[in-house]
Amino acid sequence: MEELFCIGCGVKIQSEDKEAAGYTPRSSIVKAEETGELYCQRCFRLRHYNEIVDVHITDDEFLKLLHEVGDSQALVVNVVDIFDFNGSIIPGLSRFVAGNDILLVGNKKDVLPKSVKDGKVTQWLTERAHEEGLRPVDVILTSAQNHYAIKELINRIDELRCGRDAYVVGVTNVGKSTLINAIIKEITGDKDIITTSRFPGTTLDKIEIPLDDGSYIFDTPGIIHRHQMAHYLSAKDLKYVSPKKEIKPKTYQLNPEQTLFLGGLARFDFVQGEKQGFTAYFDNNLKLHRTKLAGAEAFYDKHIGNLLTPPDAKEIAEFPQLVRHEFTITEKTDVVLSGLGWIRVNGQAKIAAWAPEGVNVVIRKAII
Repeated sequence: MEELFCIGCGVKIQSEDKEAAGYTPRSSIVKAEETGELYCQRCFRLRHYNEIVDVHITDDEFLKLLHEVGDSQALVVNVVDIFDFNGSIIPGLSRFVAGNDILLVGNKKDVLPKSVKDGKVTQWLTERAHEEGLRPVDVILTSAQNHYAIKELINRIDELRCGRDAYVVGVTNVGKSTLINAIIKEITGDKDIITTSRFPGTTLDKIEIPLDDGSYIFDTPGIIHRHQMAHYLSAKDLKYVSPKKEIKPKTYQLNPEQTLFLGGLARFDFVQGEKQGFTAYFDNNLKLHRTKLAGAEAFYDKHIGNLLTPPDAKEIAEFPQLVRHEFTITEKTDVVLSGLGWIRVNGQAKIAAWAPEGVNVVIRKAII
């Protein structure tokens, strides 16, 4: 029997194991022979009902794909999330891609305040990439959701690949498949061929997009970055870590020994320093609450699940404990909670950021 593949996520179709990747009822396969559109049940349910069906992909399979990229003579199109740069870097990518050229694509440009200039963001991304050992040949800013700069991206890929294949790589939830969909639509006019969602880990196998010169653009699965906030949230709460609209920064004048709660997901303590403004960059729907540091732990225990949400009351039992990370800041700095957002510290301060166990907290040069 001819091997069949899902046109949504690229996984091999099978009708034997309902729990395994690629499961599709035989009746759907027969119907697809007429329509020419064959989706696995997972993609079908995601597209039509916004339901996710978990399928386990091993780290070894992701590593195998990265090695395949490194063994190819190709252009590597590395998509990162501008909103969550630190959480969207693939660990060790420079090692895997060997001598291949890298085009760095900063997606979700539309989420940053409009006042932020493209040139400044591009320079900032270049500096951060260099810190990670990456030397991109160029940096392009896009918004896959709004089709911003898609034509420019296609032209740049074509210029830089010099007749070679192009591999699009990125961690989960950076908007990579949405970007590929935008590229396909621009090239062919087809809409929403690849399954997209807010859920980490949607593309299950390499998807080939043929180009006129016989080369391909390969869309690869999102590499799972286990230190992102998204991996600790329920499906309904993922909206708080995937902003779809321009962020409206909120500035709080804090005295030492004051605390900001970021819903019930995280916390920021101003431990020591002169009174100053701290600017919060998070999804507009995330409720922030200011209180005194002295009683912050008791306040959290009392109000988690009601005043401080998400998580809601039903989700508290499954939500990890918050872990404290302390920093001494000497210049304008972003304190980043991976996948959730960041707080800009403007001057000298001793601060502590609390995040769920397993979620990275880092400091970096301020982006804004």
